[in-house]
Amino acid sequence: MESDRRTRHLDFHATARPMAAMEIDYPDGSSTGRHAHPRAQLLYAIAGVMIVRSAAGIWVVPPNRAVWLAPHLDHDVFMRGDVKIRTVFVSEDAAPNLPRASCVITVSPLLRELLTAAIKVPLDYAPGSRDEHLLLLLLDELRQWETLPLHLPMPAEPRLRRICEALTANPDDRSTAETWGLSLGVTAKTIHRLFQRETGLSFAQWRQQARLLKALERLALGERIIDVAFDCGYASQSAFTAMFRRHFGIPPSAFYK
Repeated sequence: MESDRRTRHLDFHATARPMAAMEIDYPDGSSTGRHAHPRAQLLYAIAGVMIVRSAAGIWVVPPNRAVWLAPHLDHDVFMRGDVKIRTVFVSEDAAPNLPRASCVITVSPLLRELLTAAIKVPLDYAPGSRDEHLLLLLLDELRQWETLPLHLPMPAEPRLRRICEALTANPDDRSTAETWGLSLGVTAKTIHRLFQRETGLSFAQWRQQARLLKALERLALGERIIDVAFDCGYASQSAFTAMFRRHFGIPPSAFYK
């Protein structure tokens, strides 16, 4: 079964048609393993949370959101909860106006229904058929997407990578740039400079983003807001809610509604 999951997508790359959709389910805690696709991929889960990891960064994909992955991106997907995936592979010729960069997007009710219907389309659908029109409508709906700030850039610089891996594993870690500098034998100024150069974010901004994405992951699994707030390094639930609202425009209690 596991080997089937790791190779099933190959038929969807081999088709001569510009788009192909498939469904696949994964149990909690499983991973796709490191891989890449020659086509762009829209990855959507009707249940569970997907955590997509690549050398460039991490995307947290909660329910009712999807991630657009650029072609040839080396990545793996880690599952939180039992994850039911609906995915569409899109050739570069079919999507010239869609973003080249990977990103998390909103999923409209129409796009959700189109994804559900697309998995029933055969790989050899006929040109000009209803099946082709359905996939083309899905592509049109994708062009209306709204990107979401659910990406955590990861640095290549080894010292900075060490800091980032520690902070993602322990989001309640309150060590300052000065503390990290002492442990790595550099100044706090060097830490700040490296963060800006490698991620485009300051040290404080990066840690805030890491905490918020970890919080989203846990909230999606039904954990209590107050527990998530403390475990992600916030002094109180109100402080966490205020930061969440500033970042996403809504309180954590409303995010999944």
